[in-house]
Amino acid sequence: MHYYRYKNAEVSCCYKYLMFSYNIVFWLVGAAFLGIGFWAWSEKGILSDLSQVTRQNGFDPVWVVLVVGTVTFVLGFAGCVGALRENICMLKFFCGVIGVIFFLELTAGVLAFVFQDTLREWISDFFLTNVKGYRDDIDLQNLIDSLQRTNQCCGARNPDDWNTNNYFNCTDDNPSRERCGVPFSCCLADPSQAVMNTQCGYDARARPEREWNTVIHVKGCIPALEAWLPRNLYIVAGVFIIISLLQMLGIFLARTLIGDIKAVNSGF
Repeated sequence: MHYYRYKNAEVSCCYKYLMFSYNIVFWLVGAAFLGIGFWAWSEKGILSDLSQVTRQNGFDPVWVVLVVGTVTFVLGFAGCVGALRENICMLKFFCGVIGVIFFLELTAGVLAFVFQDTLREWISDFFLTNVKGYRDDIDLQNLIDSLQRTNQCCGARNPDDWNTNNYFNCTDDNPSRERCGVPFSCCLADPSQAVMNTQCGYDARARPEREWNTVIHVKGCIPALEAWLPRNLYIVAGVFIIISLLQMLGIFLARTLIGDIKAVNSGF
């Protein structure tokens, strides 16, 4: 005679498919980021000559897209498979990586607050390094232009930072037409122009310095960002809280599923 034991414990379908839905979004977003990153590299010809990656004079923004896409894609895949297949290893991997990312975010926030002056100098040096490579990478160029146009600033500390760029420096032996100029994103907006004049920065710094503020922004982007943060503190805090809540939700769902799966496997 055979006796059958019915297990009361079971994996919650609600948590299981919530976990799957939560991660399918991240998996698709990660795939989209990877696609955009590789498309950007193919447009710049890097995929046909990978040695160009090491020849970049400045920071390539596509790296951020690729790294974020890879991490998001892997985490989304692990979460989806772990939920559907009730795989404890995948769920623990997902939970652990999310926990590490959350810890790194908190650590970065604390360090940024404690070492404000060091961070300010690092950002300034980073900006100056990328000013030098402004014309060498179209994505970097668009990023700097967007930053300067949005914050109405020019250079890291002031417009003279563009002297570090071979195209804009004011040396006598510079044959560039952009000599002693600045990028168009430094120019003051002209309400009468529907289309931005991309040559508006030509010879802007060849004028007396007292006249610069009539044609270009004279405030550096580092001071502009320092002024922007206090004005938008609640927005920054809100974004951080939302991201943290989403991460904690993912950890909660993963840990709940792991507990259910272990209970089913143990027969309780």
